[in-house]
Amino acid sequence: MPQEKQLIDSDGGKIIEELRQRLIVATNDSGRLSIMESLGFYYEVLNADSSVKYTQLALAYARKHGYLKAEARLMAGLSSAVRQQGKFAEALDLLFKSLKLAQENNFTYDIARAYRRLGLVYSDMENFPKAVAYLLQAAAIDEKSLNGSSAAIDHVLVGEAYEKINKLDSAAFHINTAFKQKDAFDLLAPDIYNINGSIQAKKGNYGQALSLYTEGISLAKKNNDLVVSSKIYAGLSIVFTKINKRDSAIFYAQKSFENAQQVSFKKGIILSGNLLSDLYGSSQPVEALRYYKIAASTKDSLFGVNNIQTIQDLVAREEGRQKELDDARISYHNRLKLYGLGTGIIVLLVIAFLLYRNNRHKQKANVLLYKQKETIEATLNELKSTQTLLIQSEKMASLGALTAGIAHEIQNPLNFVNNFSEVNKEMLEELKAERLKPKAERDEHTEDEIIGDVIANEEKINHHGKRADAIVKGMLQHSQSSSGKKEPTDINALCDEYLRLSYHGLRAKDKSFNATLKTAFDPSLGKINIISQDIGRVLMNLLTNAFYAVNEKKNSGIENYEPTISISTKKINDKVLISVSDNGNGIPKNIVDKIFQPFFTTKPTGQGTGLGLSLSYDIVKAHGGEITVNSKDGEDLPDSNRAGQAGSTFIIKLPNA
Repeated sequence: MPQEKQLIDSDGGKIIEELRQRLIVATNDSGRLSIMESLGFYYEVLNADSSVKYTQLALAYARKHGYLKAEARLMAGLSSAVRQQGKFAEALDLLFKSLKLAQENNFTYDIARAYRRLGLVYSDMENFPKAVAYLLQAAAIDEKSLNGSSAAIDHVLVGEAYEKINKLDSAAFHINTAFKQKDAFDLLAPDIYNINGSIQAKKGNYGQALSLYTEGISLAKKNNDLVVSSKIYAGLSIVFTKINKRDSAIFYAQKSFENAQQVSFKKGIILSGNLLSDLYGSSQPVEALRYYKIAASTKDSLFGVNNIQTIQDLVAREEGRQKELDDARISYHNRLKLYGLGTGIIVLLVIAFLLYRNNRHKQKANVLLYKQKETIEATLNELKSTQTLLIQSEKMASLGALTAGIAHEIQNPLNFVNNFSEVNKEMLEELKAERLKPKAERDEHTEDEIIGDVIANEEKINHHGKRADAIVKGMLQHSQSSSGKKEPTDINALCDEYLRLSYHGLRAKDKSFNATLKTAFDPSLGKINIISQDIGRVLMNLLTNAFYAVNEKKNSGIENYEPTISISTKKINDKVLISVSDNGNGIPKNIVDKIFQPFFTTKPTGQGTGLGLSLSYDIVKAHGGEITVNSKDGEDLPDSNRAGQAGSTFIIKLPNA
């Protein structure tokens, strides 16, 4: 559906980057709010998640500084982004709050905007009669206020709603009404061509429909509007299905699906997923089933029982509020008439005075409550922002440890390559000098020995070069972004690799550190289905903590202490166990139950965020497993035993599937 959105042309990425740079250096609150709102606006048709992020930040600023008009506007803007993500209940809640704030402060334009976007949400929920009712209210306000461009958008939305319920003449009327508003044509043209194409397709005029869709997709691409592009591609797929061009139908359905996924446009994912499921049908049942499951899962996320119940509660609450407003207005007018007839002007003035005084008290109480609410919401937003920064800090710390390990691991083969290359250079210079001697003085035996040594060194260079290449390729595989899909993974190899990387990472920071590494891998494990990058992060966190613990204990000066880290795997029935053990000081009993809580850390301030174990816990849980800890606190042991008996063991249990 069209919205109050700016054109995003081929320079859209540059505009967004410029806005992000301006946000970094901006110091003025109103300036930062304006930039964040613009970022949310531009991202709306490109990346719904980014749009939500920046609009929420702008909304927090508006609430913090009491910008009521900006707050009403931003709640409506945020509703569009979350609606695109399929969060209809959240979108409705934001719009009802925006409408209430706009009505209380007589923000006419924002009242119309709230009605318009309520119509959008109800259209997405396929409640088209209610969508039309809200949209016509918006159109009436915009036309009365002479907001021509907004009124044109209202009519396009009404036209699309009528097209969905096959009232094609009414749809065409409203589309033509919008078409007359030339100032908004560049913005609305892709939607107009899309809706007109759908109207012609439903009338059976497939050639005309294809022509309109083609023009619409060209303009949508120019605006970089992936939402409208997804809709038009779906329309093209439907037309090609009607005229029995299956390959073209599949091609455009795939394009629609890709665009919808790129911007988290869930309605588009459902439509294109169902199209692809039907098109593949019995010819490719695996693909058909895959797309059917995606569409069904997405639909359930939108229209599940809990979502519908939440939406119904919100709607009932809003209808109750509107009824209370109407009842209050009616009651007030009736009282005026009654008092005027019964007691005359004097009594009426007394009542008016009392009502005015009560209203003032109520307003003061409301202002106080609003300020308290604003303070609480601002604090909550600051906490959420801090949490986001801490999570990012934890991820960067993990990446730093991994990078250090890689650097140390690859340095050894590179040293071999450099050293043998220098030796070969010297021997080749000797060979060259030998060959420059007169033939009678040349020693062929020496020449053969040099040549043989050079060949042997070249083989070593080749061997260590391939070793470095294998290390780099392996690290490139682990550096790729997680696809979120589980894949068969050799868990023994993964454990061994991250043990070495975490050890070398610490060695890269502290050359004097040494530890005994022990492994006990179950050879019968085979491969299990996991997201290897995520489980690798868990292993890196546990091993980094283990090395930190033994290093701290070693630096405490305990005699006869040998730092030891052990990692083992074992298959038990339908579970795979991964154990990471250290002989550090252990975890005190009074805090062992808290270590998986977010932000809880035993490290000194500045050395840990307290999120490593919390993230690890969440990752293992997401894999259907569990993570536990057994620890013996060194403080409970006599000094004679503290060198070897204390320590901790973390045990990961994963499904063997």
